[in-house]
Amino acid sequence: MGSLAGLRVVDLTMSVAGPFTTQILGDLGADVIKIERPPDGDDTRRWGPPFWGVDSAQYQGWNRNKRSLLLDLKDEEARATLRDLVRGADVLVQNLRPGRLTELGFGYQAVAELNPRLVYCEISGYGPVGPLADRPAYDPLMQAFGGLMSLTGEDGSAPVRIPASILDQGSAMWAVIGILDALRRREATGRGSLVQTSLLETAVAWLPSHYMGYFAAGVVPPRQGSAAMGIAPYQAFPTSDGWVIIAAANDNLWQRLCEAIGRPDLLADERFTTNPDRVTHRDELTGELSATLRTQTSAHWLETLADAGVPVTPIQTIDQVADHEQVHAVSAFEAVPHPEIDDLRLINTPIRIDGAHYPIRRPPPRLGEGGDDVLSELSTRATSNSPAETSHAR
Repeated sequence: MGSLAGLRVVDLTMSVAGPFTTQILGDLGADVIKIERPPDGDDTRRWGPPFWGVDSAQYQGWNRNKRSLLLDLKDEEARATLRDLVRGADVLVQNLRPGRLTELGFGYQAVAELNPRLVYCEISGYGPVGPLADRPAYDPLMQAFGGLMSLTGEDGSAPVRIPASILDQGSAMWAVIGILDALRRREATGRGSLVQTSLLETAVAWLPSHYMGYFAAGVVPPRQGSAAMGIAPYQAFPTSDGWVIIAAANDNLWQRLCEAIGRPDLLADERFTTNPDRVTHRDELTGELSATLRTQTSAHWLETLADAGVPVTPIQTIDQVADHEQVHAVSAFEAVPHPEIDDLRLINTPIRIDGAHYPIRRPPPRLGEGGDDVLSELSTRATSNSPAETSHAR
């Protein structure tokens, strides 16, 4: 079990950023109660096709190690149930429409009065303050607003969304870091904290090279396709039958690359002597290397460059990655029993502790699955008229 075993998390989240946050907390051992509105629950249950069982494949990716409880928070009885849950919880995570929980009586100040030890985490699109704080946002909107889309794709092409929900997932990781810090602070102070992060701040945080470069030189960075700012050659190159990525990130690797592809003449070219020279003359460098690399297959160059110690890899499709022996060796995927899905495979949290991944204790819950148990626990507690069970961190 993870180190958060014994802690209870009230999950008032939807879509990706919030559910991914609480999934990580569940992977770390916390008891996560996912509050869903009837009759349909989290929007991601319907983000398909494809569907896997009754829910979308996407939903299955964000919601393991949780129980699902249906509560219509427009109803006072449901709000009373939520208040009972909050009194016995350690963490509350929410990413609902800005201001929505405050309207329902579950903003930070109100909740802190119910449970001063609670760590309250709030994930928003534009941040908690400023002229746009009240606006809702999704990952692609913030990729656009935060600068990422201005850098994706080839120069002169249309903006391209990074296909991963990189800001949702990145914000989730920042949220978990903040929650863990707040729990540690609680050990010393006895009080909870308000933890806030946003997709906008995550977008900016992912681009230190570009923002620092802009502050230093006053130049707005252009789109560079697969190339990297400040390093060359460090990008995709065509072969006779496909593409490979080559990353010669220092002068030693540059020398090995030139020798391996039979182009020692490039070492004597003053345009390419040092990395700053190669970055300055990136277009000419790309042309020279592409002309040579197009003469052989990807398999030829992958073997040749790997033997020479030059970092190189093929550009793989999803099916190739899923079937690759290295991916299986690191146990990136795990088969998980499910009452409706015979072949459910989930992505392991990419952390090992003493050589092992965190256990997947529960598959993503079906709508309302586990909710009766949660209500029964609350009823038993109320009937016994005893204080809420305390976690090991309280």
